[in-house]
Amino acid sequence: METTLFFSIPNLPLFFSMFLIIYFIAYFIVFRSWSPKIRPEASSCLISLFHGTPAVFLATFAIFSDQNRGFSSSNTKTQNLVLDYTISYFLTDLLHYIIFFPADILFIGHHLATLFVFITCRYVVFHGAYAILSLLILAEVTSFCQNVWTLATARRYDDELAAKVYAFLSPYFYAFYSVVRGIFGPFFVYRMGVFYISGGADNVIPRWLWISWMFVIVTAIGVSVLWIYNLWIQLFKEKKVKLEKKL
Repeated sequence: METTLFFSIPNLPLFFSMFLIIYFIAYFIVFRSWSPKIRPEASSCLISLFHGTPAVFLATFAIFSDQNRGFSSSNTKTQNLVLDYTISYFLTDLLHYIIFFPADILFIGHHLATLFVFITCRYVVFHGAYAILSLLILAEVTSFCQNVWTLATARRYDDELAAKVYAFLSPYFYAFYSVVRGIFGPFFVYRMGVFYISGGADNVIPRWLWISWMFVIVTAIGVSVLWIYNLWIQLFKEKKVKLEKKL
């Protein structure tokens, strides 16, 4: 356990520095001509792009390379690396929200809760990475679409291409997101909850901790479902307005 920790400690400052550099490049170079109001959000999207899709592939490899994977299995070195990668990303994005959007309590709270789950899995109990990384895959598999959609949304009123991307991508992204967060996510959380409630991990993950994990995860899924539901409503309203104008 100490050897695993020793080898993985350098990952945090390395990955954290990487995400900070990407953020600065995005803010001061890539999006320097964008409005000051949307530059921070766009920069956040860029670091999310560098985290989301790579995290899906890394987490998938880390899970399937562990022959003893399960809800109570110990973390492997590869799984710990992916956890550090994600912790570094959320720390960077948390700083982004604290500096630019300190009143956005929802996202700040989300990031703090997510960090609690990842940090305790990685540095407190050294178990549970199978479950946490599986949920990471489900959370980030829609990341690329979401970030492209977010960037298009930010510029859709002053850029014709962004408006076209937003109009084209919205229904497909909403459908993809709805299936992942509304079906696959809850199904996996149900399996996870059944296992933990049975006491299968009580000898390696304290009951108070997995209950905390479950609370954070269920709350996050609930907020995600509510968010996408509201986007569907907004999309139908936009379609209705366009149809009425044609008539």
